[in-house]
Amino acid sequence: MNKRIAILTLLFTFVFGTASFAHSGGKDANGGHNCSEKSKAKGLCTGYHYHNGGGTSDSGGSSSGGSSSGSAPAATRNDKDCSDFATYDEVVAYWNSKGYSATNDPERLDGWGNAVDDGIPCEAPSDYDKTKINNSPEQVQFKKDEQDGKTGEQQGHAQGQKDGYQGNSSNSGAANGTDAFKSGYATGYDKGYEEGKTKLEAEKKKAYEEGYSLGKNQNEMSIPQTYSAHALLKGAFEEGFNKAANERIEAKKEEYFTIGQKDGKNDVNNPPKEKDFIEAYQEGYEKGNKELKDLYVKKGYEAAFSLVDYKKPDLKNEKFIDWYKEGFESNKEVVKIRDAALAQGKDGAELSIPEEYKKGEGVYKFYYEQGFEEYEAEKAADQQTTAGGLGIAALAWLGRRFYVAKKMIG
Repeated sequence: MNKRIAILTLLFTFVFGTASFAHSGGKDANGGHNCSEKSKAKGLCTGYHYHNGGGTSDSGGSSSGGSSSGSAPAATRNDKDCSDFATYDEVVAYWNSKGYSATNDPERLDGWGNAVDDGIPCEAPSDYDKTKINNSPEQVQFKKDEQDGKTGEQQGHAQGQKDGYQGNSSNSGAANGTDAFKSGYATGYDKGYEEGKTKLEAEKKKAYEEGYSLGKNQNEMSIPQTYSAHALLKGAFEEGFNKAANERIEAKKEEYFTIGQKDGKNDVNNPPKEKDFIEAYQEGYEKGNKELKDLYVKKGYEAAFSLVDYKKPDLKNEKFIDWYKEGFESNKEVVKIRDAALAQGKDGAELSIPEEYKKGEGVYKFYYEQGFEEYEAEKAADQQTTAGGLGIAALAWLGRRFYVAKKMIG
């Protein structure tokens, strides 16, 4: 009896065990699961199904464990169909959360309505931004372009900084690379070029100031190594030094010009020994000496208003005497005063000195008197001539009367 029971139990286990575990795979809370690719290949199932009476049969109609035919509702199965989503954004969110791709799509969302797996689930709307879809060709290309752009921007920035700092002409075009790389290169280059240019201008200003400071204190230029290795910085240093050195030299020239001018006024010529400043001194001396000459010429000119004839001044320096005489003889105003005074005197008019001639009053009076003397001399001569004429007329009349009387007597 016991032997018969044991045989029945073993047979029962074998029959029902084969039916329940015909293919592998864990079950969800509803007692079912999706059919794996291996089970499909073996023909064990075709889709979602239940085991041990957990629900209806699999979607392919194959029975396991007494289940009935038909697909499981979306609320009770793990896999998704495109028709289960309200919007395409929900499709993408689900796809991305699962990490699916063209080669990893167990729920066959990529193949929905498309014979070729292209990495785009449920066939996106034509205007949808496919770069949002994980592992899509568009996203892969987008990320590649993004990386190429970053690489290009980095390289362009470095080259732009170098060119800007060296003072080279701007050239933002990349010779090689993808369009994204070239675009990034141009953006980075322009930014780097401006940074390099700004840095260069700041360092040139500093080099100029240092050169200027050195030039103010010494004649010999010594360029620091920091600047000598860079042509533009070296040039800025030299420019600053030369400007300061020139300013120092010009200041020295002005100093010797002033000294020369002072010496010229004193008629003492004592040029410096430094050749660079002799010319400046001489210019100053000539100006001062001319001012000295003008002083003596003016004295002679003014003396002509009070002296009728030139009188040698009491000066020891013959050069000063010559300047004085030159001024005396150059006074043409005195000639006008003389002519006007003579004319007034010759007219016999009363002495009256016009305002413009009063500065030569003494000269005017002198020549007026000469003119007046001529007037009086002429007047006296005229009177004598008149008196002589009357005497002759009287004698003629008397002679006529005497002749007539004599005639009558005879």
